[in-house]
Amino acid sequence: MRVLMISDVYFPRVNGVSTSIQTFAREFVGLDHRVTLLAPDYGVESEPEPFEVIRLPSRYFPFDPEDRIIRWGRIRQHHARLAAAGFDLVHIHTPFIAHYAGHALARKLGVPVVASYHTFFEQYLAHYVPFVPGAMMRFVARHFSAAQCGDVDALAVPSEAMLEVLMRYGVRTQAEIVPTGIDLHKFHRGDGLGFRRQHGIAPERPLLLYVGRLAFEKNCDFLVRMLVQVRAAVADVLLVVAGEGPARRQLEGLARRLGLEENVRFLGYLSRDGSLEGCYAAADALVFASRTETQGLVLLESMALGTPVVATAAMGTREVLRDGEGCLIAADDEHDFAAKTIRLLTDADLKAELTARARPYAERWSAPAMAERMLGLYARVCGREDAPAAVPLPSRMQAAQRTVSAATPVGRQSSDLASDGDDAPTLAEAQPQHSAAR
Repeated sequence: MRVLMISDVYFPRVNGVSTSIQTFAREFVGLDHRVTLLAPDYGVESEPEPFEVIRLPSRYFPFDPEDRIIRWGRIRQHHARLAAAGFDLVHIHTPFIAHYAGHALARKLGVPVVASYHTFFEQYLAHYVPFVPGAMMRFVARHFSAAQCGDVDALAVPSEAMLEVLMRYGVRTQAEIVPTGIDLHKFHRGDGLGFRRQHGIAPERPLLLYVGRLAFEKNCDFLVRMLVQVRAAVADVLLVVAGEGPARRQLEGLARRLGLEENVRFLGYLSRDGSLEGCYAAADALVFASRTETQGLVLLESMALGTPVVATAAMGTREVLRDGEGCLIAADDEHDFAAKTIRLLTDADLKAELTARARPYAERWSAPAMAERMLGLYARVCGREDAPAAVPLPSRMQAAQRTVSAATPVGRQSSDLASDGDDAPTLAEAQPQHSAAR
């Protein structure tokens, strides 16, 4: 297939959307499909890819200085080139300019359009537009998301939880749960001792790790506050924070106020050239408490490298995690979270058991399996009779599986579905592979 992707974010901007695009596109190319990505130009040299990346002039996003959005008008100079490429479909990855530009390109090229719903937009906007009442922003975000989801031919949703949210919004567009897979070859081994030496961390020092964007919606302050209780039991514990974002200054201030300067270390983003892998391998546990994740890739990356996880199970992370399978699930409560973290750090047998189970569990979420799943969605949207069979999902998600029916014409939405999310079939009623699409 020939796939045109478009996004308002991509590497060197580090986040889950960039990782998802890269993982799927690389897998597609490995299977002899062709991918072109339209993405912002950040003004810096970027890593070469095995697929075509067309960098477009961009401008800063008003509420988040880390992000940029592409300049729609600059796509025109590529119209002839894109029209001649023979694309089968357009895949949109972000809800800003890229969504509308991607939709316009799909119409111009006469091909169907698929969108990935990566971000829990309702929670995102509430944090980044603080001068507007939260209830109003949530109302706007819900209607905005419903409108965007309604004008594409199919949706790829990373988790059952996110699909449930969209159903409550009243979205009826055909959708399928397609998580981002893990590159198990990349996340196979890391030099943990080398990482500790490089950063002056003693080999025996208990090390907790957070990997991800330092954003207000990620609930990172919960981890810093929770660390006070962990330090009371494990005095020399160190929390390494590998990430960057608008909440960093606030988190550094919180650590100082709580007297944790010697127990928290902020490293910024780590590149995936071995540095991040070494960081995972160096840790005794990854800690994670975000309430807004649509999937939680870092949890799987950590487990793939044999590092157990202590995390809350909310939104998408509740589908990734299974208690005892490489992780301990904690309540959204600082005391319970700290107690489970202390238990993992002090119980050698428990840590050994979770470590042994972590890698095999992560292998269920391989990038090749999820790429085949996405390609199946593409083929069905394009009406191909040779569409590959859907790859089975981990059992927790099978009951929620939604697939695109090959009998439904491209561009049309089911007319026999209820008018609001409350009348939608429940997840328990949905049958794998042949359920009513939403």
